[in-house]
Amino acid sequence: MFKWLLSHQWKEMTRSNFWQKSLVINFIIGFLLLIMFSYLVLLGLFIDEILIDIYPDGDPFIIFNSGLLYYLGIDLFVRFFLYSLPVINIESYLHLPVKKSKIINFILLKSSLNIFNVLPLLVFIPFIFKVIVVDYSGSIAFSWIIVMLILILNNSFLLHYLKRRFIDKPAIIGIFALIIVVTMVLDKFDIIALSDLSSQIFVFLSNNPFYIIIPFLILILVYGINYSYLKSRMTIEDINVKKQKKIDSLSRIKYFDSFGDLGEMILLEIKLIWRNKRSRSIINMSPLFLLYGLLFYPNEDMQGLGFLIFVGIFMTGGIMFNYGQYMLSWESNYFDGIIANNIDFQKHFRAKYIMIISTVIISYILTIPYVYFGTKVLIINTATFLFNLGFLSFLLMYFSSSSRKRMDMSKSSVFNYQGLGASNWIMILPFFLLPILIWVPFNLLGIPHWGIGAIGFIGIVSLAFHKSLMKIVVKRFEEKKHLIAEGFREL
Repeated sequence: MFKWLLSHQWKEMTRSNFWQKSLVINFIIGFLLLIMFSYLVLLGLFIDEILIDIYPDGDPFIIFNSGLLYYLGIDLFVRFFLYSLPVINIESYLHLPVKKSKIINFILLKSSLNIFNVLPLLVFIPFIFKVIVVDYSGSIAFSWIIVMLILILNNSFLLHYLKRRFIDKPAIIGIFALIIVVTMVLDKFDIIALSDLSSQIFVFLSNNPFYIIIPFLILILVYGINYSYLKSRMTIEDINVKKQKKIDSLSRIKYFDSFGDLGEMILLEIKLIWRNKRSRSIINMSPLFLLYGLLFYPNEDMQGLGFLIFVGIFMTGGIMFNYGQYMLSWESNYFDGIIANNIDFQKHFRAKYIMIISTVIISYILTIPYVYFGTKVLIINTATFLFNLGFLSFLLMYFSSSSRKRMDMSKSSVFNYQGLGASNWIMILPFFLLPILIWVPFNLLGIPHWGIGAIGFIGIVSLAFHKSLMKIVVKRFEEKKHLIAEGFREL
């Protein structure tokens, strides 16, 4: 049975349009993955020397173990935004004499064969042979890698359950995220020593292999929870009701009715994003941009104004960029219907503009707590917020209004470059470089803070002339709409 299901999945993958029509891109992606794998293997080979340079008096094995709990938490967080759940067309099998248990087990076991489970092994295995086997023993190395394999699989199955429950009850993810944040805060203020706890746990399990049964039982428990949850929802009735509920919940939004046609267009944008896998996965990954400050602000070597401007643009405008550059490609499946109907394109783009500036405003509000790292962080983020809101938003719409690449909205965005053209990559340059180029002359003149003010001032002036800028965007679109439609028709 498993061989049969695996054969179907292999045929579905190899016969997809992506693999048939994007051989050059597939080759480039494969080459980049090979480079990434090589770097990870090299990291595993030399990580002990890196740790010795940082902690001259420490034991590399002990130090490495002290960071594993952090790694598992970050791994789970990154998986949530980047990893797409494995799915099969369940409706095609439910009417056949196939046991549901076999389908469920196939889905769960298929999930264990993903790149997020392989990547850490490229670091762990070289580290085992170079450090643990040499400095300790083969039995300790064997126990340690078994523990890591169990915990990696545990993260994988836990992620599956959390993502599926997020669809039904988003509050569960909020509670889980709160637990992680509280743990990080307690560790930050030395209320708990997470690194010491991590080191003690993994060293103990390595030296006492009998207790590996504890993480193994946790793995069985998480697997069982996933199995029970999937089995309770594996009926055609539940699948159809679930889809209907999603549609009905969006249709009940009445707030936008008071805005007339503009409100209806905004609601259509929201429905488009929420009801399609490609757009939804892109938006789900976007909050990662808001966490970049945690990587850079605590580091004293990254406190230069130019670098902080780059981080500010990235955090306050990352979600805007993710949405804005695809705003026409997401409509490629029915774009002919848009230009054939009597649609007011001024309102059509205004609806998209409201969506764009909403993401910028929300992102800025969520970055305000970074004032903890200094008032200059808040000032720079405010300036970049205004620049994104007033200037880059229209520049992004201007470039996006000439997109001609069709996009399959039923596919996930992870490792998927279908629908991306040269214009998407060109947009990256002004998005990140322009504010730096504006600031550099002021910095050379010895007045760098004036440069930050200039960035914010350009944003304010652009907001004052937003109607004129919108007319330029709409005019460009109307001149190119038939060329865009022709591009979208290409399969």
